[in-house]
Amino acid sequence: MNALKIYLQPASLRMLALGFSAGLPLLLVLGTLSFWLREAGVSRATIGHLSWVGLAYGFKWVWAPLVDRVTLPIFGRLGRRRSWLLLAQMGVMTGLVGMAMSDPKESLNVIVWCALLVAFSSATQDIALDAFRIESAATDMQAALAASYQTGYRLAMIWAGAGVLWIAARAEIANAANYDHTAWGMAYSVMAFSMLVGVLTVIFSKEPATSQITARAKNLREWLQVALINPFADFCKRYGWQAFLILALIATYRISDIVMGIMANPFYVDMGYTKDEVAAVTKIYGVAMTLLGALIGGALAPKVGVMRLMMAGAVLSSLTNLLFVWLGSRGHDVNALIAVVSADNLASGIASAAFIAYLSSLTNINYTATQYALFSSLMLLLPKFLAGFSGEFVDAQGYANFFTATALLGLPVLVLVWWAARVQSSSGSST
Repeated sequence: MNALKIYLQPASLRMLALGFSAGLPLLLVLGTLSFWLREAGVSRATIGHLSWVGLAYGFKWVWAPLVDRVTLPIFGRLGRRRSWLLLAQMGVMTGLVGMAMSDPKESLNVIVWCALLVAFSSATQDIALDAFRIESAATDMQAALAASYQTGYRLAMIWAGAGVLWIAARAEIANAANYDHTAWGMAYSVMAFSMLVGVLTVIFSKEPATSQITARAKNLREWLQVALINPFADFCKRYGWQAFLILALIATYRISDIVMGIMANPFYVDMGYTKDEVAAVTKIYGVAMTLLGALIGGALAPKVGVMRLMMAGAVLSSLTNLLFVWLGSRGHDVNALIAVVSADNLASGIASAAFIAYLSSLTNINYTATQYALFSSLMLLLPKFLAGFSGEFVDAQGYANFFTATALLGLPVLVLVWWAARVQSSSGSST
């Protein structure tokens, strides 16, 4: 019990609240938004294109040095970390309020611009929050802070997923309407208000002392050299020609999951599942199964090896996409939905645990944050780009062929994992 007291310390509680504010915006501009748009009658092709909003998370490394080194005017009185956090949180709130006040049937462009503001601000918050977390406590506290952050993040994802659908469903029942913009507006307004958890935490927190002595680049050239070129050059120098193989694997490993995921909510709407059913099964139960998969993956990695676990995760991710073909043939079947979501999220958790362990093993301790940010960003770029065309594919070929195609996207990944494992074994390195 004494060991658990660390989670009651102020630093851990602050990170729990800030983790909540970090996890809240993601689904509101991706998964949950796609459900709203499809219910409003927006075409699947348009929904697919709108998923490109998520590319903001894949490019956050571009302005990360700015957040890391520049002190904001006016807000800067709070300190570098807190000022960027507060500005980003205000951006998220503003974007969510704008979305709440807009009806996609009448002003879809406003929804798009507000979603972009939310995504950009959310990515900026992630950058500032990583620095705030690392600088807020000693090394022996970092594991506890990371655990608190992840807990808050997952709670926020449940709230932004199941919570939004639940609020919108209650409001619709009150208004006796199949689609009512005011119901979704109310739900998104509540989400915007929920960001006050993070805002108040930042206001009443202290600025980390170490952030005041962060070294500044003398000019743009030095900035790019330190922030991007040196970490990438170090990676290429350490791995030689294998760097291209590793980068190809990073860029494609989660492609099946990410491309398929954009059309999941429109699929649920078209299959006639209610908000309450989707909220309970995919947004609460599904998150729990993902966490279980991550725990299983974390426990298996030391025993079977990261590369074997990556292969298992890649196989499972592809196979579980095929289960959605079967689900589509069942019609409105909640039990079938539970079975498919269970398998899909469990596989996703296992694959994620293996992939995170793999990415972590690739970094140089001298460039850990920058290299990991580059790797995690690279992971999103190609899948998010392809996902933008997912709606057009479904319109032309149907859901069954789409889910089958996303499963087949995983085949090159299996080859890359096998090749990377073989090269790693022959080079005598161990993961």
